[in-house]
Amino acid sequence: MEINQTIMTLEAKVMRVIHYVSSFFSQLLSPLLMPTYGMIIAFWLSRYQILFTIEKVTVISIVALITCVVPVISIALMRFFGIISDVHLNKRNERFFPYSVIIVCYVISALYLFNINAPTWMWIFMFGAGIAALVSMLINFFWKISAHMAGIGGIIGLLCKINSCGDGVFDLLPIICVAIIVTGILGSSRIAMERHTLWQVLAGALNGFVWVYFI
Repeated sequence: MEINQTIMTLEAKVMRVIHYVSSFFSQLLSPLLMPTYGMIIAFWLSRYQILFTIEKVTVISIVALITCVVPVISIALMRFFGIISDVHLNKRNERFFPYSVIIVCYVISALYLFNINAPTWMWIFMFGAGIAALVSMLINFFWKISAHMAGIGGIIGLLCKINSCGDGVFDLLPIICVAIIVTGILGSSRIAMERHTLWQVLAGALNGFVWVYFI
C-alpha cells in the first residue's frame, strides 16, 4: 500500500513538473510574440544586420507594439467586458473577435514594413502570418487548430525564406534544425497540457509554415 502511494506521489510530482515546463514554453513561445521574434531573427541573421542599431530597434519596437501590445490590450478589454472568458483563448468559440484584431494588426504591420521599403520576404512574413491567423480563425469554427504552432511554423518559414533568398549571413540550415527541435518541444508542451491533439499541432505548424514560405 505504501509503495503504491509512493508511486502515485512520484507520478503526481512528475506530472506537475511537466505541466510547469509545458506552461513555460507555451508562454515563452506565445503566438503574439512570434512577429517580434521574427523581426529580431530578420535583423540578426540576414544581411540587414548592417543597419544602424537605432533603425533596427525602431522597426522591431513598432512591430512589437502593433502585433503584441495592441492585441494584448484588446484581449484584456474583451475579458473585462465579458466578450471572452479566458485571456488564453482556450475556448474555440471565443476566438473570433480576438483573431479578427490580430489579423488586422498583422496586416497593418505588413503595410508598415512595405512602406519603409523592407525586403519582400520581411513584409511577406507578416502578411503570411495574417493569412495563417485568418485560416486558423475559419478552421476554429469546427476544429481547434493550434495558434501556437502556426506562430512557430511561420518562424521556420521565415528562416527558410531568408536562406532560399540568399540573404542569410551564413547558411541557416543549422538554425532551421534548431527551430524544428524547438517546434517539437512546443508541440509536445501543447499536447502535454491537453490544449491540442497531435493532429491539431501538426496542422497548426503546417498552416504557419505554408503561408509564410510559399506566398
